[in-house]
Amino acid sequence: MPARIVLLVTSPRLPAGLLTAAAWDVVRRHPVLAGAESELTTAVRTAGAEVTVVDGRATQALLDAAAAHGVAVWLAGPAGDESLARELGLRLAREPGLAELELMYGSWDPPGARLLDAVAVMDRLASPGGDPWKRAQTHRSLAGFLLEECYEAYDAISAEDTDALREELGDVLLQVVLHARLAEELPEEQRWTVDDVAGEMVDKMVRRNPHVFADGQAVTLEEIEASWERIKRAEKARDSVLDGIALSQPALALAAKILQRAGRAGLAVPPPLAESQVDPEARLGASLLATVAAAREAGLDPEAALRRAALAYADAVRTAERR
Repeated sequence: MPARIVLLVTSPRLPAGLLTAAAWDVVRRHPVLAGAESELTTAVRTAGAEVTVVDGRATQALLDAAAAHGVAVWLAGPAGDESLARELGLRLAREPGLAELELMYGSWDPPGARLLDAVAVMDRLASPGGDPWKRAQTHRSLAGFLLEECYEAYDAISAEDTDALREELGDVLLQVVLHARLAEELPEEQRWTVDDVAGEMVDKMVRRNPHVFADGQAVTLEEIEASWERIKRAEKARDSVLDGIALSQPALALAAKILQRAGRAGLAVPPPLAESQVDPEARLGASLLATVAAAREAGLDPEAALRRAALAYADAVRTAERR
């Protein structure tokens, strides 16, 4: 039976000792080699296996160990040691009788594992010795960037460009992670972390979706929305149906949101009449509000409608410039 070399690859984002049963069987039964000391080599030794750290010609050391013992295991580093795998593969392709090469996954990245990388990279950038610009920022100085990134994601959605949306959502995530990292530097009584952000989001999702996570019953989308709003009202003691509306959003969207909340609460409050206003700006505002109310009654999104018209007009302006 030919000798065998097992390249054992693990996720650097999981605890070092969290390996599959098959991986533990291999490292306990056969000689184990690695390129450097690490948390993984420590975990393997703690479990009773012997690990030899190779300094230099790893390919030859693996071949020698496999020839002497029948099987040799290589604990790949965090990056997977692709150069060693390539060198070993080429050597065995030239001399196939030396050994067989097997790739074994001792653990895999769970979904969302790269979020841990995002947090680690941001911590490096915002820590002493990192990026001076990021370290100089505050929640207030970053507010405009967060808004801008959200608008760029909105543009990608409007353009139905999913590749651009992926990139823009990454920029939004960057802002979230940076805000969370800066919050770690706040006074102790105000301090919070990205785990607090994620934890509150998870708790909210579970709490507001009892039809998924509990015994709540919801058949239609309307029932789900009604349940969401009912739970939300119970969570937040508010004095008005308008509490919680983002007042910094564009005025057209703000008007539509206020009208929606009032309508959902069953409040029949007519918007002001334009002709009753005393100055031109107030008359224009009332007229625009009436237009937004009419759009809502017609089931139209006034913000989207005006955006569409503005972009069409922009195309007309560019056409005129080319002439």
